[in-house]
Amino acid sequence: MSDFDLRFWSHKAADWTADYHESLDERPVRAQTQPGDIAKQIAAVPPEQAEAMEEIFSDFETIIPEGMTHWQHPRFFAYFPSNASPASIIAEQLAAAMSAQCMLWQTSPSATELEMKMVDWLRQALGLPEDFQGTFQDTASTATLCAVLTMRERALDWKGNVEGLFDKAPLRIYASGRTHSSIDKALWVAGLGQNNLVKIPTDDNFAMKPDDLRAAIKKDREAGLIPAGVVICIGGTSIGACDDAAAICAIAKEEGLFSHVDAAWAGSAMICPEFRYLWAGVEDADSIVFNPHKWLGVSLECSAHFVKDPATLVRTLAIQPEYLKTYGKDGIVNFSEWSVTLGRRFRALKVWFMMRAHGLEGLRTMIRNHVKWAVRLAEQLRAQNDFEIVTDPILSLFSFRYAPDGVEDLDALNLKLVNAINDDGRIYLTQSVHEGQLVIRFMTGQFEMEEKDIDIAFETITEIARGL
Repeated sequence: MSDFDLRFWSHKAADWTADYHESLDERPVRAQTQPGDIAKQIAAVPPEQAEAMEEIFSDFETIIPEGMTHWQHPRFFAYFPSNASPASIIAEQLAAAMSAQCMLWQTSPSATELEMKMVDWLRQALGLPEDFQGTFQDTASTATLCAVLTMRERALDWKGNVEGLFDKAPLRIYASGRTHSSIDKALWVAGLGQNNLVKIPTDDNFAMKPDDLRAAIKKDREAGLIPAGVVICIGGTSIGACDDAAAICAIAKEEGLFSHVDAAWAGSAMICPEFRYLWAGVEDADSIVFNPHKWLGVSLECSAHFVKDPATLVRTLAIQPEYLKTYGKDGIVNFSEWSVTLGRRFRALKVWFMMRAHGLEGLRTMIRNHVKWAVRLAEQLRAQNDFEIVTDPILSLFSFRYAPDGVEDLDALNLKLVNAINDDGRIYLTQSVHEGQLVIRFMTGQFEMEEKDIDIAFETITEIARGL
């Protein structure tokens, strides 16, 4: 490796990155390959001898981009965004160059102290009170797992990690049916079991019913079960459903339950004060998660996990063998004690770059535009006599159906439509099921999209639908 020209190939990679971003709108959004198309171009066995970097880079250019769905494409309207602002990309390169293991303060003091500052910057940006502290997890799934583990330990008087769960009454966690599947998986991994995630019915606004939550807790206590925590949904994946955070947090406090807010997508919008009504009362929660790597332009992965009492998280997750102890330093934070994983990346660097490069007002303008443009498209489709809006926009997410007269099986028609749209390549959408019917989701959020991309979306959807 001594003759590897790091400077030359770093420059070439940077040029490729810039060219890629500048030409994205010329590519189909979703990969147009078939299963196995990429794999058959990759050697069946690893090389015994080193290969020339020219050949490696050429193979990358020839093989890999063709088989990628382009999440940075300005017309990526599926799932939720996975943005990478240019400033964040640069920070990621620098962090990769240092490749630090940021598990302890002593292993990377800059990483730990910058993380403390960046979490606090985000706290201020969201309007959260000063008693929230936090850390960067990899994803919201991990943050939610940490919250569920804390619910478990707190409910068992901190004995679960030592004694296990085998002779304990089942613990119960409560959430609405609108929550993300990561909540279900967290119960799997925490050893609590799928059947102990109690799905509370929702009202006409798709929010968890507080009275039904109270009743479920009471019923479980009477049955000898142990209510442990509640997960509050703010911006559910399917249609953007939001629970009443104030009401649910109040019940959790009265019942002695740990409350966790999953705002993985919608949390980014809370940098805009006018959208904070969607999570009014969130200041009473015990923990909150949102993903700057979704809507704020921080490249994967970077999930902000706020906690009101860090001691509960540390008590749940910290394990301190001798080789992980730091002596002679007071007041330090070791973020590996706030996480499931010991190894930690330098995530705070890209948050620092991104927030300084764009500023809060620049980020607010982006989010406000995305919301405005999504509402505009929803109204354009609503005005068509052969389309219907199924769920109105919540922030920048809404759902719709193609519903021409005389068609009996609208689910089949709309599945055919979404597949045809994605095969066309101009835009990328996904489907969901809402109230038993198949709907098409539309979500704006790509970092560099423009209003003209909404025009292309409208033309593509209506043209392909009417050509089926």
